[in-house]
Amino acid sequence: MLPSENRLRRRQDFAIAVKRGRRAGRPLLVVHLRRDDELAGQADGYSDSHPHVAEGPPSARAGFVVSKAVGPAVVRNLVKRRLRHLVRERLARLPAGSLIVVRALPPAGTASYLDLAHDLDAALKRLLRTDPTSPGGGSGR
Repeated sequence: MLPSENRLRRRQDFAIAVKRGRRAGRPLLVVHLRRDDELAGQADGYSDSHPHVAEGPPSARAGFVVSKAVGPAVVRNLVKRRLRHLVRERLARLPAGSLIVVRALPPAGTASYLDLAHDLDAALKRLLRTDPTSPGGGSGR
């Protein structure tokens, strides 16, 4: 389970990560990442105090989207548990204050834990290595 300060709960935070962040698609999932340095100075309410964020440098926060297309409730919950565990192990790699949304695609319902880990690592590697100011490193789309 993710600690409270590392969870995305507000619809607005999900929307910021998905609409304004960069994304990396893989066969099993799509990862959206909004870095804290991209959030600075924006008038979207992000800089307001959050009830679940401790004082000091803001923690990276993660949210998950697993639709009914992935499978029945048992399968969706299994995929969410696996993704939460995988992201929790990788939170230290993310920049402080960043928002990450992991969206499972339908093949994730039949994928193994290792396959999900491989796709998540590949997506994070792509999102974290690309400099948004370099040519071709823009939105990641």
